[in-house]
Amino acid sequence: MNNTSAWSYRGYLPHFDSPGRIQSVTFRLIDAFPPEVELELEAIGRRFGRRARMQAGEAWLDKGYGACHLKEERVARMVEDALLFFDGKRYELHEWSVMPNHVHTLFETLREWRLKTILHSWKSYMAKEANKLLGLHGTFWQEDYFDRLIRDEEHYCRTVEYIRQNPVKAGLVASAEEWQFGSAARAPELDTD
Repeated sequence: MNNTSAWSYRGYLPHFDSPGRIQSVTFRLIDAFPPEVELELEAIGRRFGRRARMQAGEAWLDKGYGACHLKEERVARMVEDALLFFDGKRYELHEWSVMPNHVHTLFETLREWRLKTILHSWKSYMAKEANKLLGLHGTFWQEDYFDRLIRDEEHYCRTVEYIRQNPVKAGLVASAEEWQFGSAARAPELDTD
């Protein structure tokens, strides 16, 4: 199968968008990175490569910069509910974690559903609902998102562990199961289905 048509470029990151693939996707609030950090991350990327940029960006996100609207329980619960709403219909949601200023997901697109369509649907709905809940208006999410195609079982397992452990790494909880807005808290429930 020719996968070249599945690649697209929007903004800084390339995206691989092909139904039936498992991908890790992270998207963040509009204010999660201040402009000076964006410039610093670009410089890191130019000097040390994309991987170094990604690691520096992840470390910055875990510092909890910005308004962190996803810390608000009503907003976090709404985001989690939105992620789960089309699970099994448009995608198979494997893992997720709603962090204070970003969201991690691991899912497989189903049938004709495209990654960009799913992300647009999530972000559009979540932004409208969050703004209502918070009494805000305006841009809620950063336009772009980071997606990574899962290459093999080892990569899948590392990604699951990363998503589950991100609240621990960020110092929000002592164990992954304590984070109430993620798949780790529901792991026994998920494994029985």
